[in-house]
Amino acid sequence: MKTATPILTVNDLHIERDGTVILDGVNWRVERGQHWVILGANGSGKTSLLSALTGYLMPTDGTLAVLGETYGESDWRELRKKVGLVSSSVRQLMADDEPALATVASGKYAMIDFWGRLTRAEKTQARKLLRQVECEYLAARPWQVLSQGERQRVLIGRALMAKPRVLILDEPCAGLDPAAREHFLQFLQRLGQKKNAPTLIFVTHHVEEIMPVFSHVLLLKHGRRLAAGEMTATLTPAHLALAFAARLKLQAKAGRYALCVLPRRSAVM
Repeated sequence: MKTATPILTVNDLHIERDGTVILDGVNWRVERGQHWVILGANGSGKTSLLSALTGYLMPTDGTLAVLGETYGESDWRELRKKVGLVSSSVRQLMADDEPALATVASGKYAMIDFWGRLTRAEKTQARKLLRQVECEYLAARPWQVLSQGERQRVLIGRALMAKPRVLILDEPCAGLDPAAREHFLQFLQRLGQKKNAPTLIFVTHHVEEIMPVFSHVLLLKHGRRLAAGEMTATLTPAHLALAFAARLKLQAKAGRYALCVLPRRSAVM
């Protein structure tokens, strides 16, 4: 029986720049049907790993494959179209007067500040995706008047326009107030549960943002893989204490998590 091709395969990935080691021997494998969280403190290597996955940061050593295509052996510009990315860097490039419908449609061409004419089929598909991300009412509204939460959903619609197999969400809750954050996370839960949903890779600092739909977690520390595997077995107080270099208490209830930082132990006199 033929084994399904993994979504992502990272073998001994090493990235070094100007004598500084950024990623050090990272191994990671994402199978079909899994949704992953990448978790770690600032400087742990999360952003660098994403940059490598999307072809913007060249590995120094090791191999990296997306959907069976290996970096350096395939046209990464074409492969990148199969990997949707929602990040603050994309959000900041949008034109203020561009309506949400055009923003979503531009994802087909991976073009910022779309200037072409939309075909009827493209408009229909963009409206369908706005409906899928629960923002159809925003179709005619310009970018500058959208809330942070609305912008994130529109960018997800934009990423889905190219029908990606992988959707990377790089700290998508940054800048959202508590209510908007929770509404957005509930939306992600519904999105991940849909039939034929792309593989979700959610990057965050906060365990409180992990929804039940996420099945696995990759923990990074100082550019190395600290732990990786199924959520319930890997997201443990011991692993988190190492990842964040602190005494922690982890609470879990109905697939949601809460983290409490404990006081440092006083030195014994």
